[in-house]
Amino acid sequence: MNNSQGNWNKLFKIGGIAAICSVLLIPVQIFIFISWPPPIEIADWFSLFQESWLLGLLSLDLLYILNNTLILLVYLALYFALKQADETLMAIGFMIGIVGVTVLYSSNVSFEMLALSNQYAAAASEATKTMLLTSGHTLMTIYTGTAFDIYYILNGIALLIIAIVMLKSKVFGKAAAYWGLFAAILMLIPSTAGMIGLAFSLASLIPWIVFSILIARKLLQLGQLHAK
Repeated sequence: MNNSQGNWNKLFKIGGIAAICSVLLIPVQIFIFISWPPPIEIADWFSLFQESWLLGLLSLDLLYILNNTLILLVYLALYFALKQADETLMAIGFMIGIVGVTVLYSSNVSFEMLALSNQYAAAASEATKTMLLTSGHTLMTIYTGTAFDIYYILNGIALLIIAIVMLKSKVFGKAAAYWGLFAAILMLIPSTAGMIGLAFSLASLIPWIVFSILIARKLLQLGQLHAK
């Protein structure tokens, strides 16, 4: 790295901390999913929100939104750490990552479902409740539809590009690059693609965690190095 990159020491630290926080959120998300499996029927979703609005939001990936916001900070730090190796590819990878996460934001319907749940609880007629249940079905279709699949694939492509650039650089080492490649390949199949998608999604967690830990350690080291 040249001396001009020393100005980004704070960003490297933030990226490293964000990577660690992202890893720590994974067992929390798994614990919530196992302890409180998400409902299937829309009426049960509404009941869940009435019992605990927070648990309802968490069951509809509120932590996943936070996790991907942290990942954007990681990708930004990686861009400045790796742009000397291939600035064009890193710019493309970062742009794809931003688009992917933006699409994810638009696909999340947690607060819309909370609003519908409150309306359903206050509804006085069966006709109104039926209409609200239909609206809930529509929202859940959006939640697991095209936007989410696009996000998932774009995020995999962004990680794939970053890992490829890592192979061309000496900053993070080959181990981090290969773990990133492994995770990226598994992430190219959306988790909504049946049992195969679910299996690939779960399998991608292991290389992603290892990758995140490796880059977090290096980013924190870079932050300390350039702070001196």
